[in-house]
Amino acid sequence: MKLSEHFDLSEFTTSQIATRQGIDNRPDPDELANLRGLSNFLEVVREKVGKPVIITSGYRCPELNRWVGGSRTSAHMDGRAADIVAPAFGTPADLAELIAALDLEFDQLILEYGDWVHVAVADNPRHQTLTAVHGPAGTVYESGILV
Repeated sequence: MKLSEHFDLSEFTTSQIATRQGIDNRPDPDELANLRGLSNFLEVVREKVGKPVIITSGYRCPELNRWVGGSRTSAHMDGRAADIVAPAFGTPADLAELIAALDLEFDQLILEYGDWVHVAVADNPRHQTLTAVHGPAGTVYESGILV
């Protein structure tokens, strides 16, 4: 099912872990509506990047979110977040810097360990930019996109 010109529902819901564990990762109608909004946001990013944007993790039902060790309040669970890369454009840091510079309404933009970009949308966006790094006691979130 097409959510927008360049994004299909399967890009947001396909998960090897869900398949292996027999987890039904289909969104309900409210989550599907959120995914449409998120895909429209990603269409703007794709237009600015000029290259394909690849979703490495999109919608996660609560059971799948537990399996992958996601936050208990993850926006992935309501269809408002995706982890993305755009290798034909540049590094995840390049992508995060571009998105941060755009006049877009996002809730969170996180450069995750330099490996991918987490982007979340919300009705009342905080426009929060963070960089996740490995710390001695686990993940540390630093303010801003640090490259």
